[in-house]
This record gives sequence, C-alpha cells and structure tokens, in this order.
Amino acid sequence: MMRALAVLLAATCALAPVTGVLAQAVDLTVVPPVPTDFKAKTTPWGEPDLRGGWPIDHLNGRTPLERDPAQGNRAFLTEEEFAQRDEAVQQLAQRYENEDKTGTMGIGHWAEVANANRRTSWIIDPPNGRLPAFTPEGQKLSDEMRSTWAAGQSFEWTDDFDSWDRCITRGLPASMFPFMYNNGMRIFQSPGLVALQMEMVHETRLIPTDGRAGIPTQIENWLGESRGHWENGNTLVVETTNLKPGPSATNIGTTGSPRENDTPISAQAKITERFTMTSQDTIVYEVTLNDPVVFTAPWTARLDWQRDDDFGIFEYACHEGNVQVRNYITASRAERAQEQKTGD
Repeated sequence: MMRALAVLLAATCALAPVTGVLAQAVDLTVVPPVPTDFKAKTTPWGEPDLRGGWPIDHLNGRTPLERDPAQGNRAFLTEEEFAQRDEAVQQLAQRYENEDKTGTMGIGHWAEVANANRRTSWIIDPPNGRLPAFTPEGQKLSDEMRSTWAAGQSFEWTDDFDSWDRCITRGLPASMFPFMYNNGMRIFQSPGLVALQMEMVHETRLIPTDGRAGIPTQIENWLGESRGHWENGNTLVVETTNLKPGPSATNIGTTGSPRENDTPISAQAKITERFTMTSQDTIVYEVTLNDPVVFTAPWTARLDWQRDDDFGIFEYACHEGNVQVRNYITASRAERAQEQKTGD
C-alpha cells in the first residue's frame, strides 16, 4: 500500500481500533498521489535502475479488478469490510493443509494466496472502480469472442478458443494483473532497452527506451509494440500500440474480472504504463487503456509492487502433450452428434 496511506492508516488504527471509526477519520474515496521524492539508483549507463524480481503474487489477496457497486466511489475498505476479506483469505490459505489432511490434491495445491489488501478494486478511474460501458461496436466484438470460459459454447475448430486457451498469450493489459499462480515478473535492462519477463505463458516484453520510431500501424503483435522513456529519475513511462485483436483485455484469472474472457481490444487501442520507484524495494504500477472502439471512456488501474529477488520463475507448461484443444473439439462434436441422434 502507498506509503502515505499506510502511515495514516497505521496511526488511525492505533488510536481508534473500533470498527467504523476508520471510515470517519480517513476519506476512503481518496487514492493518495504517487510519491515522487525517491531517486532511484542508476545503472552504469545512467538510467534509473529497476532491475530485479518484482513478482505480483503478494497482490493475490482477493482484491478485485472491478469494485462492488455497493462500495460506490470508495477506494479503500472499511475496517469491517477488511476483516471480512481477511477472514475469507485465511480460509483460502487453509485449503492446502486441508487437502493434505484428507489425502487429496486440488486447487489448494495450486493457488497462491496473499494477505488481504484494503483496496476495493485495482481500477481507480472511473471513480466507481468499474470498467466503462462498451460502445455498440465494443459490445458487438465482445459478443463474437469465443473461449472455453464462455458458458454453453460448442467447439468446432481452433478459433473457438481464446489466445489464453491456446497458450499463446494472456494479452495486455491482462498479463499485468495477478493470477492465482505464475505471478513472476522480472525486469532486465541494457542501454536503451528494458525487458520485462512474465512467468505466465513465458512471455518477455521488449521495451526500447532509446527514442527509436514506432513501427508501421499495419504490423500487429500479441503484446503490441512498446516504446519507453524516463521521467524524474524514478519513472519508466511505456506507451504500447499495434496490439493484435484477439486476447481479452481482462482475464477471468484476476479476481473481479468479467467472467467469460470477453473484453475485446481493438487495433486502435493504446496502453500507457508508469513504473514509479517509490523506494529501493517498491514500485507503483499504473496502467491506462484507451480504446475508443471498445470503451466509451479510458480506464486506469493502479497496483503496488514489492521487490523479491529470490522469487523463482518456473516453466509454464500450459497444456502438456498438446491434446486439450483436440479433446474439447472431439468431445463437443460427439455431444452434438448424440443430441442430434436423440432428437431424430
């Protein structure tokens, strides 16, 4: 959590532990500005040094991408709400031991659970913490998307699966949000280039910072084409265009995301990210998606990263043996054939 708010919350809780007093003492609708007074160490070639491990597993504590409408414009939970979330997280964390005790293995052995967070949503703009409405074209594109997460869908060919189903990519900005596992992030730098390694789907984003021109708009990439520059000696600003339509801009694996991987992204989308070092071991990450084809307004999310250079990034063996897509198709064909036979 941001340093200014953390200090304020700590002081408030110490003075007033009674449930509900926090809401009276602190304006829970205000997200403090990103601290800018920290000056990062520099690389041997003079750029701010962001190198290291920045896994986002610590953010997997049930904070949703989109806010519960009942919470209105509150960016932070009340004491009572936080206690409820903390209890839910503790129950999830217990699943591993429960499975061990019963001699079973399930989601408890897969899911990584972090401590509860006070944020009501990762989205901070619009102020209600929710995705803006689709444009008519955005709704049309969403209705046309196919995925294993779509309820009641049949499967006839590979284009009935989304890019994540096929282990190609989770897309952007979806790849920058926490999932229940494979949350590794690592930043590498060389003169004029930043590389961001992501554990899920074993992708690496390459971000030139040497001022080179962008590529022609006709060339599209799954993760787009990024260009970065440095601000204030502590912030990497990245602008990404040339995104290949197909992946969902949000991902069901992130708590509180649309549930069917059906948030389209268009070739006109632009993503702006800010990586601001607020201490040697913390980064405030902000991302704004501006896609006028899909959304009626831009939206912005903010997450707080923590350094963990000991975090191990493992192979992401998405579907070993490469048989699951085929199995979905053959099973779906067999079900439809049986239904037709029964109907006859």
